[in-house]
Amino acid sequence: MKNVIKKNKRGEAGISLLETMIALAILLIASIGILSMTILSITTTENQGHLGARTAEYAQDKMEQLQSLSFADGIGGAGTGTDTTVASFTATTTGGNGLLAGGGTTYGAPVAAYVDYLDADGNPLGGGANAPAGWFYVRMWQITDDATGTLKTITVRTLARSGVNGVSSLPQSTVTSLKASPF
Repeated sequence: MKNVIKKNKRGEAGISLLETMIALAILLIASIGILSMTILSITTTENQGHLGARTAEYAQDKMEQLQSLSFADGIGGAGTGTDTTVASFTATTTGGNGLLAGGGTTYGAPVAAYVDYLDADGNPLGGGANAPAGWFYVRMWQITDDATGTLKTITVRTLARSGVNGVSSLPQSTVTSLKASPF
């Protein structure tokens, strides 16, 4: 009976302080690795989210500007409508295409009179096929007429110049709207 009691006491001895310290050190090293990945993912998500929100805001701003024009603005041909590439255009800023069908939304192939640029703070820098110095966002738009001539489709695409993972993941937003005649 005495041998049985000794065996039970040895089985209930527990873990030593040294074993606990080693286990905590291993846990700490693993936690530091996970923490650095967590910080990187939070930073990436915040940056991409911020840029994505800005592109959506700037695309919507341009869409509202284009929607404010009359349906017939630019009907006289290129250069006879409102210049939509300037910062704050009104019906008196002529010399542009207004809502004349044309333009494009392909990144790297801007169409003059259907593109404008913004700096990193969203301040307008003007338009043109060649990007001005200091641009960070590009807004491109395309206007198409339907077969009846009573409906225009307006598409605005805004892209940030750079993203977290390079050109393949540039933050961008596209907004499409219809405009009916005579409005």
